[in-house]
Formats: sequence, C-alpha cells, structure tokens
Amino acid sequence: MGGEASDSIRRKALGDFLRSARARVQPESVGLPAGQRRRTPGLRREEVAQLCGISTTWYTWIEQGRPVTVSPAVLARLAGVLRLQRAERQYLFELAECTDPEHERMQGDALPPVLADCVHSITAAAYILDRCWNVMSWNQPFLQLFDGWPVRDARPNLLRYIFLDPAARSLVVDWEERASRVVAEFRADAGAHTGEDDVREVIQELLRESPLFAHWWTRHTVIDRRGGVRDFQHPREGRLSYQQITFRLATRPDCKLVMLLPAAGERAKAGSE
Repeated sequence: MGGEASDSIRRKALGDFLRSARARVQPESVGLPAGQRRRTPGLRREEVAQLCGISTTWYTWIEQGRPVTVSPAVLARLAGVLRLQRAERQYLFELAECTDPEHERMQGDALPPVLADCVHSITAAAYILDRCWNVMSWNQPFLQLFDGWPVRDARPNLLRYIFLDPAARSLVVDWEERASRVVAEFRADAGAHTGEDDVREVIQELLRESPLFAHWWTRHTVIDRRGGVRDFQHPREGRLSYQQITFRLATRPDCKLVMLLPAAGERAKAGSE
C-alpha cells in the first residue's frame, strides 16, 4: 500500500477515534451544562474545540481525516479534554505520529513488581533496560555471564558498563566493533528522548568520560537493535556465544526485555556434557 493511502487510513482512524472518545464524555464532567436539546451523546465538536483552544473548523477537519498537521500540544489538550486513559493516549499519539510531550512524566522510575519478577522465571540470561539503558532487573544467569556486574555497580547502566568499566573490554568479544554498534543502537532507541533530562544526563556523562563514545556519537549512525549473535570471553568459562532477542514491554513501552539464548554450538556442547 502506498504512503499516501496509508496516511489517509491513519488519519481516518484518528478521526474515528476522536469521534468515539468525544461521544463518551459527559458535558458536566468538563464543567459544561448537560442541556435539554442534545440529540447525540457526549460533547459537541464546537465544545471540544473551545476547551482545547482551537477553532471548530480545525477540529472538524481533524475528525474528518483531512491532511492537517496537529501539534503535540494540541493532542495533549485533546487527550485531557476527552479523558483518555494511558493506553488511549498512547494510541492517539501513535495515530498522529507524534511524541507525547508528557511521555517522561508518565513513565515511572520503578518497574511494576510483576515485571521485575518475571525476569527471574526465565532460565536464559535475561534483563530489562529502560530508555536510558539503565538495567532495571536481571536474573542469576545474566549475573553469572557478566561476572558479578551489575551487582557491583550502584547505578547499573549498560552504556556506562560498556564504555567505562574495564571489565567490558575483556568480556565482550570484538569490543570496539560491538561498542560502535551499541552507540548507533542507543541513538535509534532514545532518539525521540535525547532532550529529556534522564537521557541527556547519561549522554553528557559518556561524552565527558569516554572519547570513544564521543567519537561515535557525533557520527550520528543509527541502526536497529535487532539482536543476533553475541560472543563473550568469560574469565572462567571461556568463549561463549548467545543469540540475543529483544522484546518491547507492552505495559512499559519505555522498557525492553533482552534475552541471551545459548547459540546452537553452546546448546550442543551443553548436551554432550
């Protein structure tokens, strides 16, 4: 399907969603009188427009799926007026292809316990990263693979480990090549949030402390974190190979679960022991 047709479908979905959400809002819930002559449930278009500080014509065009550009600030006001829940708000911004300006405030610092605990039920090495690549949770196989890190780190962060912890250069096979890819992966991962305080703090620290990170960061290379084979030279177990698989968490889209599954050769070796 062509890009123009796809955009038209997306705009229509956005308009249909706003119309449905508008019909669910009771006028009195936003400080308006219910009135006696309402022939349809919910708010009128002109009422939504007034509450959001935009013209009725402009709002009508949005609901009609016309090719108009809606700013993140207007979308945020619409989300508030229409009383959108978290998932609905996320859906709204995805349809509009915008970043929610309140994304940072809406993300909690701590993982819900059920997400943190699920890592421990995984038999392979597994860990959860937030958008700054802070390691939020990890299991025992991961701890063993990384030879005691991140327990020994007061602020475990995968980027800081790779670039600032000398142990990483020994553990990660082809460290320099992997480190350059990590920078490009992180730029793709955090691109929409590089101006936010927590992400900016990590970047600025690494720019100060690691000339190599600074060199690759300024090259603006971007690649997907697709996974693939990851090789390690463990201080006691020798050369180990893993297949990396990454999942985005539905209930915390700013976080991802990373699993390191023993590569085929490692599985065969384990089976023969």
